[in-house]
Amino acid sequence: MTSHENDVAKARAHRLDLLTAPGGWLSLVGFDWLREGANRIGRADDNDIVLQAGPDHLGTITLAADGVTTIAFAPGVEALVDGEKRQQATLSDDAPGRRSTEVRFGTAQLFVILRDGRKAIRVKDSQADTRLNFRGLDYFPTDASWRVTADWVPFDPPYELELGTAIGTIEKERVPGKAVFTRDGRTFELYPYHETPDALFFVFGDLTGGKETYGAGRFLDTGLPVDGKLVLDFNEARNPPCSFTPYATCQLAPPENRLDVRVEAGELNYRGGSH
Repeated sequence: MTSHENDVAKARAHRLDLLTAPGGWLSLVGFDWLREGANRIGRADDNDIVLQAGPDHLGTITLAADGVTTIAFAPGVEALVDGEKRQQATLSDDAPGRRSTEVRFGTAQLFVILRDGRKAIRVKDSQADTRLNFRGLDYFPTDASWRVTADWVPFDPPYELELGTAIGTIEKERVPGKAVFTRDGRTFELYPYHETPDALFFVFGDLTGGKETYGAGRFLDTGLPVDGKLVLDFNEARNPPCSFTPYATCQLAPPENRLDVRVEAGELNYRGGSH
């Protein structure tokens, strides 16, 4: 095994560990918008939001007009809020600079998330069928030619990139620059943004999409540019969470990142996918 093949194998093993973890994307079992006022939640059909895990009546999440979100648990329900037993609590969402409060009940976890100015709940269950019956990941053969060194062209000011999502919203991201590379005598460009300060994140599509690979696009992480160069290893391209579960809110590859070439590297369509 070459040094590059070893690096790719390590990256894929790490990707698999994160995906299959008890709280990984395979455990996602719910996504529901909160309405202003009281939202009764639980497994029973008479709730406003019906869960796939937990007690018949977990409690009530109240969304106030000012956006403050609170939860009050039903009598007899045992739940942990950020690790502490509580009967009621204020719930933080995942807006930039914040961390969602974790509500744990049995094998399940609940979080409040903010999307397009609206609040929703996301529910994970370590015993979800999608996790317990996971069918593994498949890849194109590792191809060193798809480890590309691109020219980095910074933007000043940053470019505003609009990305559609699987739930029909539009998210705007600030793009610090573009990666420009050549393949078979042709020039291609990709626009990333920062998910974390020390890395770049790409949402891209290519001509394998909807065939060998996921149609909505794939994700790729890289380090930061060095001396005007940026390494993109498409062998580490991965499917978005939406390829495994209908409850994710994935960004879709924007027009700027639709490559008119077959990128025969990275993760293939999920064998167990049905959406």
